[in-house]
Amino acid sequence: MQKLEERPNGRYITNRRKFAPLASFKPSTIEMVFEFAYSMSFGKIGEHRNHRSGGLQQRNAGGIFADTFQGKLSEFAFYNTAYREIPIEKPGLEVWELGKWDEADFLVNGYSLNIKSTKAFGNLLLLETKDWNEQAQYLPNIEKGHSDYDYFILVRMKPYCEELLGSRCLLSAGETDKELLRHTLLSEKWEYDIPGWCSRAELVQIIGDKHIIKQGEMLNGKTRIDAANFYVQTGCMHNIKELFPLLKIKK
Repeated sequence: MQKLEERPNGRYITNRRKFAPLASFKPSTIEMVFEFAYSMSFGKIGEHRNHRSGGLQQRNAGGIFADTFQGKLSEFAFYNTAYREIPIEKPGLEVWELGKWDEADFLVNGYSLNIKSTKAFGNLLLLETKDWNEQAQYLPNIEKGHSDYDYFILVRMKPYCEELLGSRCLLSAGETDKELLRHTLLSEKWEYDIPGWCSRAELVQIIGDKHIIKQGEMLNGKTRIDAANFYVQTGCMHNIKELFPLLKIKK
């Protein structure tokens, strides 16, 4: 795995993959994910943690909504790409209380899959350093018995929910007009691609080799990192088609 290039003004991505949309979502999918994300952020039952592990920025309900919408939509992106190839169930849309949120995104033939998402021009799979030990176990879930993920898959989205809502001044408010929010999201064409995946064994190597971008460092000379992260450049990841044969064999 290739490290980021170090320069006087920060770290730079050197091994990237261009955004290549696989498909766009149906309005019905956007509607379902919208209702889920709204309940998880603005509703009274669902709730999400308001900061990244080790991060400085606190998120209000608008920010939580954007992250939740983006994350769940990325699960549907993977499902839409994979369901003809492997035995996989549709992403769940049940609203959970805080503490049940970070379980595996998919279980396929005994393999646990972790789906991460970023914007269309993003070229890093990022995992917060405070969330993982040297064996690549997800620390918040160790006591719950589901801390081991077999594969990590990156999904990219266009548009990116946080930026879209921010440009419409819908992100900063703790409360927002539900119908305006719904209309804003349904008015967009949502496209996605899957630039790649890596295995748990590769993540163990990444952690051991200290592929870390630190809190406060600049990425590509323009983005300041909120929390320390382990990283994988998209150009170092495996093609998604190479994962399906592995998932067809029961663990």
